[in-house]
Amino acid sequence: MRIVLDTNVIIAAFASRGLCADVFEVCVSSHTVVLSEYILAEVADKLAGKLRMTKENADKIVTYLHDIAEITPPVPVEASECRDPDDLPVIGTAIGGMAELLITGDSDILEIGSYNGIETMTPRQLWERLTLAGGSIA
Repeated sequence: MRIVLDTNVIIAAFASRGLCADVFEVCVSSHTVVLSEYILAEVADKLAGKLRMTKENADKIVTYLHDIAEITPPVPVEASECRDPDDLPVIGTAIGGMAELLITGDSDILEIGSYNGIETMTPRQLWERLTLAGGSIA
């Protein structure tokens, strides 16, 4: 399955051991993670800013993400599709990368529900789906 992980999920995965880290590991090991340079730039910015990580360590994580993910350019999305214009490139990444799932903690994206056949859900919802499906997202 092709899955976009939003910036907030990636940051949480690297900030501490927990649900987002587990979801990240399952997505990387069993599915195709789709990201864009936009998401990678946000990750680098948040790691250095909010988490006060050194630029060197933030760059290592971004390089790792670049290596394990399929990088695709976001397609343009109409501004009316989401309350927060900063989220449009994330949605565009999911469309451009032909993702089936967009995993996020962002309420502006989650309220969309489904867009162009791409289902939006929280890391918790994905984990519950995994648990109910016996370890498979499909």
